[in-house]
Amino acid sequence: MNDTTGSHKLVMVRYGELFLKSESVKHHFIGMLLRNIGKALTASALAYHFETPRGRILIYGNYPDKIADVVSRIFGIVDVSVCTRTSTRLEDICTAAISLASGNLIEGMSFAVRAKRQQKTGLNSQELGTRIGSAIYDHIPGLHVDLDNPDYELFVEIRDFGGLVYDSRVAAPGGLPWGTQGRVLALLSSGIDSPIAAWLMMKRGCDITNLYLDGGRWAGTDVTRAAIENHRRLSRWCAGTPLSLVIANSEPLYDRMDQLRIPPRYRCVICKRFMMRVAGQLMQKEGALAIVTGENLGQVASQTLANLAVISKAADVPVLRPLITYDKEETITLARMIGTFDAHPGDLACRAVPRMPATAAGLEIIEEIERKMAIDEIVAATLSGMRYVSALNCRIVTET
Repeated sequence: MNDTTGSHKLVMVRYGELFLKSESVKHHFIGMLLRNIGKALTASALAYHFETPRGRILIYGNYPDKIADVVSRIFGIVDVSVCTRTSTRLEDICTAAISLASGNLIEGMSFAVRAKRQQKTGLNSQELGTRIGSAIYDHIPGLHVDLDNPDYELFVEIRDFGGLVYDSRVAAPGGLPWGTQGRVLALLSSGIDSPIAAWLMMKRGCDITNLYLDGGRWAGTDVTRAAIENHRRLSRWCAGTPLSLVIANSEPLYDRMDQLRIPPRYRCVICKRFMMRVAGQLMQKEGALAIVTGENLGQVASQTLANLAVISKAADVPVLRPLITYDKEETITLARMIGTFDAHPGDLACRAVPRMPATAAGLEIIEEIERKMAIDEIVAATLSGMRYVSALNCRIVTET
């Protein structure tokens, strides 16, 4: 949107951790970040073009507010602002600042101007803030300056290419750009924890394939629907890139335990080890480098240190547990923030959960039970009958 000073709107993107990388790695990561931004905007039918001054990404397009909304969900980005870009002339910067502030300030309110400059000559940052603040103060009567706790803040950056004026910074997830750290296979369920674990690995730059073990008649009537819904919601965070979910049938596992009258107290550990075995076999096909679970230390009986050690023995690949130290309330807060929390999820019961599960199952006992069950045969049968669900931009697009 142009005005008499030649200013126009754009979206400014800040990235954080990428600054810590070597120049070659930083260049590669920024390239991946630009790729991910481009995919997300294209998927939202938003035309755009980039500029990449040092430390910033500037995105131009006809709908800056919509662009900012899409970009604020891209990993590797710290925050996003819709800005007015001006020339480097102080008069033009003051005009843009007055225009923006006038829509937000009225008599009696307090304000502050936070100014930064790239140049090492001329007015320093404090002097620039004072000059711009004075222009606003003179234009809007009855204001007062409060640098500690203002009602309204206005930000100004003056760089070699011009000025940037804005008054909001929309938080983005941060982390590393999607796709920079390889692929992982995430064990996804219908619950709260596993989608958060997957999201945290996405935040660290990992491609994700989700794996859901369908318990069939041993699971509540809404379990499969809720797991697919978790998968769909996670796809919102990799806009423009299809997210794959593998659904494998675990009902025969529970049937075999029931038929052989396996002591119920060991069911949970055997089930978790079965998941590890299936995931370990599937990893090669998916090109994954690690398994991700939503396990949390001490949250349920199968998640004691003793049981986690026994469960991990079923996998000969890295097992990542990003939620291992989280309190449940921390996990719920994060689930609400990323959009996977469901206050009314329906019937998510597991019909195989024993009344008194073992908290320290012995490895030798579990392995003997698995031999009796012919666990490898069940794993092979499970792997031969998988189906796939693909989600894109928070929509289920294929089921095969």
